[in-house]
Amino acid sequence: MNENPKISFFDKYLTIWVIICMAIGIFISQYLSFIPEFLNKFEYAQISIPMAILIWIMIYPMMLKIDFNSIKRVKDNLRGIVLTWCINWLLQPFSMYLISLIFFTIIYQGIMTPELSTQYLIGAVLLGTAPCTAMVFVWSQLTNGDPAYTLVQVATNDIIILFAYVPLVTYLLGISNIAIPYDTLILSVVLFVVIPFIASIITRKYFTTNKGIDYLENTFIPKFNNITTIGLLLTLIFIFSFQGNLILTNPQDIILIAIPFAIQIFLVFTVAYLSAKLLKIPQNIAAPGSMVGASNFFELAVAIAIALYGIGSPVALATTVGVLIEVPLMLTLVKIINNTKEWYNS
Repeated sequence: MNENPKISFFDKYLTIWVIICMAIGIFISQYLSFIPEFLNKFEYAQISIPMAILIWIMIYPMMLKIDFNSIKRVKDNLRGIVLTWCINWLLQPFSMYLISLIFFTIIYQGIMTPELSTQYLIGAVLLGTAPCTAMVFVWSQLTNGDPAYTLVQVATNDIIILFAYVPLVTYLLGISNIAIPYDTLILSVVLFVVIPFIASIITRKYFTTNKGIDYLENTFIPKFNNITTIGLLLTLIFIFSFQGNLILTNPQDIILIAIPFAIQIFLVFTVAYLSAKLLKIPQNIAAPGSMVGASNFFELAVAIAIALYGIGSPVALATTVGVLIEVPLMLTLVKIINNTKEWYNS
């Protein structure tokens, strides 16, 4: 384990980069509108080809970091793994739906139109049904979490996403009688989860067999670091270039969307962390376990939102707000965990 865990400069200030990308995107939408108009021509089956490429650039390297053979060690920390599964799949999607439903349809009634409320609710469901992947490794390091457990929980959650994401999204939106293009949802999961999943397994198998695990993890995978960063920044600029008019018309919506999302993060974390203590799960297991439930796989949520409703939709904007607020809130949770170790172990 890294004795001096650090979050990268880019990740630490992700909120600032998102705001900068938002400003650039809005500028493009207002003064260089021919750019998004041109890019919008490259579309197949309602999916933007340029956006799909950028999403793959982000998701494939994340999947590549995960050794799916680690699921063989699931019994090593079974209580911690089961708690994570319960938080991720029995609590997080439903609490996100309920909190967002209350805010968007009741508390915000009269502040935003019913149409916008429905679109933002859809974005919330897409976000809340996708537990975090890559960033969990960072949060685990920063809280001195058990690296073996962290790897197993990420690997098992990514496999569960393959089967649970579509039914859960469909069920939750169905409660509010929101129709969703089921075939496009399945196609999106295949494109942005199944294909990168299979590609990462094949890649890891090839390099571990021919070059060794050390070359794969210390030479090959790090080559994607800058590419992944550039991919995320370009994706955000791309999204906001289509969202310019919506943001300028309803600038307060960014804050209104962020409020229920922030409540959700703290609620899920609190339930997970306290449950782990009651179950006498070791603190280095509870830390990453509670963090994965509180955070989201926002890259997947953004990709699905764009595929289903378009890059300029309020749904896509709602999922992007998740990117905006996640890092500062998760760093707050890291401080809470590190400051309560003595209390947790008492």
